[in-house]
Amino acid sequence: MSEGKLEFLMHPVRMRIMQAFIGGRQLSVQELGEVLADVPPATLYRHLNALARAGVLVVAEERRRRGATERVYTLPPAMTRISGEELARVSRPDLLRYLITFLAGLIGSFARYLARPEIDLERDMVGFRIVPLQLTDDELRTLLDRMDRLLIEASRKEPAPGRKPRTLTRIVLPDDTTMPAATAPGDDRSEEGTTR
Repeated sequence: MSEGKLEFLMHPVRMRIMQAFIGGRQLSVQELGEVLADVPPATLYRHLNALARAGVLVVAEERRRRGATERVYTLPPAMTRISGEELARVSRPDLLRYLITFLAGLIGSFARYLARPEIDLERDMVGFRIVPLQLTDDELRTLLDRMDRLLIEASRKEPAPGRKPRTLTRIVLPDDTTMPAATAPGDDRSEEGTTR
């Protein structure tokens, strides 16, 4: 994935559209509109078409509906993950900007939840926390691989009675108390290493 393509995907509406397809879900434009009901239809269609033209979303099937052909889209598995090698080619200022965009989308989701007429944090199992860990690189890699397998399995579950759509976000960072002294913002000097 080129840096330009990564930039393209970082638009907040495009990120939400892609999230709707995670887990192998297949959705028509109408079904996607029901999932992202707060996004104006013209905006949704514009970004969906841009993602389809870029090959990020592909047509899984075409259905006949009321005498017209309805396209059903899906997100290829290769588009659900950005590799460390791809991220390593992105400048530090752009990485920070992408994270801010990502977090802004997350904050928007939380704000929409809080705007509901009734909320129950315990019932809805809403929460956020930081868990400090003491792990070797191999132990962390093993943990993340296990988590990925569980998340992939869970993301493939189809809608069913009792199931609710949920979002689980994962961010992994070194503890900043053990990091070397930071360079000035925008400084592109970097140490060897990979980003996950």
